[in-house]
Amino acid sequence: MREKHFNSNDWATREGSYWNTFFNTISGPRTVVMIGTEDEKGIGNIGLFNSMVHLGANPPLLGFILRPDTVPRHTYKNILQSGTYTINHSTPKLLEKTHQTSAKYTADQDEFAEIGFNKEHIAGFHAPFIEQSPIKIGLSFVEEHKIEANQTRLIVGKVEHVIIAEQLIEEDGYIDCSSISTLLTSGLNAYHSHQLIKRVSYARP
Repeated sequence: MREKHFNSNDWATREGSYWNTFFNTISGPRTVVMIGTEDEKGIGNIGLFNSMVHLGANPPLLGFILRPDTVPRHTYKNILQSGTYTINHSTPKLLEKTHQTSAKYTADQDEFAEIGFNKEHIAGFHAPFIEQSPIKIGLSFVEEHKIEANQTRLIVGKVEHVIIAEQLIEEDGYIDCSSISTLLTSGLNAYHSHQLIKRVSYARP
């Protein structure tokens, strides 16, 4: 296989979106999720994110990266306001609607209604889930960490609720996302299906 070697001089001089696309895809396919929030008026917002990361299992913590707040970030505002948000997985069947959540709607537009997703609420928990999602996670906001290098933020949340299709859970607690091909993404508009190769035993010396 023929290789090419790039260095910082290459991305410092070439104009256009080439290097944005290049570095958006170099980390490979990542889980794509929809983050659901609601403002104090009950207007729902859905943000599309591909930066979710596992931070710990006890307590269960998940994080995601939020872009700089140089423009209004409705997801961020609603999380700080209510202290809650939901993470919702997607499937190939929901791909078109999922991608549409990346569009920039105004703050007074309920994105659930605009896109065609149903809201699902739990008593005592403010943020709405996406009813059609097969894996739904409700989180409470814990903390944020500003990354000074590029002004993004790592948002940390504690898992409070999980609503999941029962057939996805194996006896040992393993969640088989591949059985329903939960969506992966690379870059801003390429989507991939999820495929399990095999499970292996814990590695020891």
